[in-house]
Amino acid sequence: MRMLRFLVAVAFLVLSAGSTSAQLKVDPKLPEYKKIDSVQGRIKSIGSDTMNNLMTLWAEGFAKYYDPKNVQAEIEGKGSTTAPPALIAGTANFGPMSRAMKNKEIDDFKEKFGYGPTALTTSIDMLAIYVHKDNPIKGLTLAQVDAIFSKTRKSGHKEVKTWGDLGLTGEWADKPINIYGRNAASGTYGFIKEHVLKNGDFKAEVKEQPGSSSVVQGVASDKYAIGYSGIGYRTADVKAVPLGLTEKELVEAEPENAYSGDYPLARPLFVYVNYKPNSEIDPLRREFIKYIFSKQGQEDVIKAGYLPVGEPIARKALAAVGIK
Repeated sequence: MRMLRFLVAVAFLVLSAGSTSAQLKVDPKLPEYKKIDSVQGRIKSIGSDTMNNLMTLWAEGFAKYYDPKNVQAEIEGKGSTTAPPALIAGTANFGPMSRAMKNKEIDDFKEKFGYGPTALTTSIDMLAIYVHKDNPIKGLTLAQVDAIFSKTRKSGHKEVKTWGDLGLTGEWADKPINIYGRNAASGTYGFIKEHVLKNGDFKAEVKEQPGSSSVVQGVASDKYAIGYSGIGYRTADVKAVPLGLTEKELVEAEPENAYSGDYPLARPLFVYVNYKPNSEIDPLRREFIKYIFSKQGQEDVIKAGYLPVGEPIARKALAAVGIK
């Protein structure tokens, strides 16, 4: 589950003196974005709902450098599953995804174009398990999370239906756990299914929500609820539960734990593009990608509540689409 340890050396994390909380700053080696004269066209992004706010921030930040008559943007976030077909059909020139493309999606793309899609690692997310702010739960193991959300319980934990089944007492002991989640089009749904449910099946009583924000809103308005969503959607009305493989190694959903690889539900966030190898990418996509991996673009990542990548990852992403 420690899937992001490789990013430790390429992300910059600055801790406040005397504090355990992290103050994020972008890698000072990243370049400043500078406008050019010959950019025009429409940024059309179709894909991840988790990345909807982030794509909007990038589009708005990029647009500040150009005449709105020349550069427009349209952001549609209905789920990661919508990105591959949009790139294949040419209805989108950017496909944000909160998971990697599946083999079938890559094969479909290759069948159309003769080469594979290009994945750009833009930022890091922590998928959080949220409960109401008044919930006294101290933490959950991944096996417990599996038992809460899954009817197949492949981790082998006993069935969990009430908060008392998780050790809570008093008024909480007999209260049923109200479960909120996403629909199958969501990359977040797919990530939880793969990494927590071990490809098991969700319970039928999961209240499927159309977006990341609505999951958090549902949990915030339901005292006995639990749900999963990206860390960028955390509000003061919910809390992210510490997670771990065992009760003795529970880890907070904090940046330093994502960068170290200790937080078990950290994941990279991708933007996919259709780039023919060894070709010259068009100016609009070239400049927007340069903006994403600039200081300004990675500052937008922090504004959206996610974690920035460092210069080595940015350099690799630019090189992947022929940008020097």
